[in-house]
Amino acid sequence: MGYESLLFDVADGVATITLNRPARHNAFNRAMALELRDAWERVKGDPQVVCAIVTGAGDKAFCTGMDVADVAAGTSQAEGEEKRSTSPFFRLTAIHNECWKPVITAVNGMVVGGGLHFIADSDLVVAAEHATFFDTHVKVGLVAGLEPVGLTRRLPLEQVLRMALLGGAERMSAQEAKALGLVGDVVPTAELLPRARELASKIAQHSPAALARTKQAIWESLDRGLDDAIDHTWDIIQQHTEHPDPREGATAFVEKRKPRWAPLSE
Repeated sequence: MGYESLLFDVADGVATITLNRPARHNAFNRAMALELRDAWERVKGDPQVVCAIVTGAGDKAFCTGMDVADVAAGTSQAEGEEKRSTSPFFRLTAIHNECWKPVITAVNGMVVGGGLHFIADSDLVVAAEHATFFDTHVKVGLVAGLEPVGLTRRLPLEQVLRMALLGGAERMSAQEAKALGLVGDVVPTAELLPRARELASKIAQHSPAALARTKQAIWESLDRGLDDAIDHTWDIIQQHTEHPDPREGATAFVEKRKPRWAPLSE
């Protein structure tokens, strides 16, 4: 299946989703939002996919959020005009779509406003040296709410408020983002996708089911108190014991061979 605003490729257990509107700085409109929802369903349902990479076309911008030109023209409905449960703009990321396969975000330039959703919900983040992170919601009279709330899971509160309230007057550099723990790797632009693919290849060697359940347990714990999170994680672990991969992993270790993992379709 082809997309208007995305590139979608699967190779060696890794799906690569590329936001492909470089002329609009990879800003998302309604069409891209709907295509992203479909792409994540493909990732979830494809047993050949173990993990995913998300990146943007070109080297200037990863994603600058919702396309303001479309909002001004009335061709895209703003976030506040729809219920959260039905709006395609709440289905942009793997987490939004309850996709528990690991996701690496390769940041190839500016990340602005709604583009921060992808960072807030990513498992691993690799950034090009020239990448920057900022939020312009208040600059154009909008509430900087959804993305900063997500970022409070990853950044100190003062840094989130600084980004939200300054409205883009100052930008967080890739190096600053790494120092704060928002980004795991900062690399030259030419090494961005190779590094993301290297990480994805290492992840894809492991049990798809164990990876997905590990991610699920960690992310869902953030919405719970400690005791509740431990209980919930224990339930996930118990469910996983019924899967063939724990026995296969132990058997392969004893037999000194590469495990033959069962494919996962969520």
